[in-house]
Amino acid sequence: MPEQQPSDAEIEAAVEALTDPERFRRAEERVTRAAPQLQRILNETLRSGGYFDEAHESQVLRAATMPDQDERLRAVRTLLAEETRMGMLVGVAVGWELARELDG
Repeated sequence: MPEQQPSDAEIEAAVEALTDPERFRRAEERVTRAAPQLQRILNETLRSGGYFDEAHESQVLRAATMPDQDERLRAVRTLLAEETRMGMLVGVAVGWELARELDG
């Protein structure tokens, strides 16, 4: 039997529930216990997905060595924002699957 996926409304309600400071604190405590293992999975996933390959290293070098300070800062900030988004997306996917494993 196919697994039933949550609706958009259910996902939105669950995300909204995380704005409750107490609920978020409890979630943060649970994640903290698993942080070392989750960090390993995140690193392996990003590495195997090619996010830290030669092209990434080239972008880091380009951003860090721009002659104009303002352009350099903008490039570094953009790179950090992109890496943060990618890490967050992979982290959410890992967390989602972990929750399914624990429920199953």
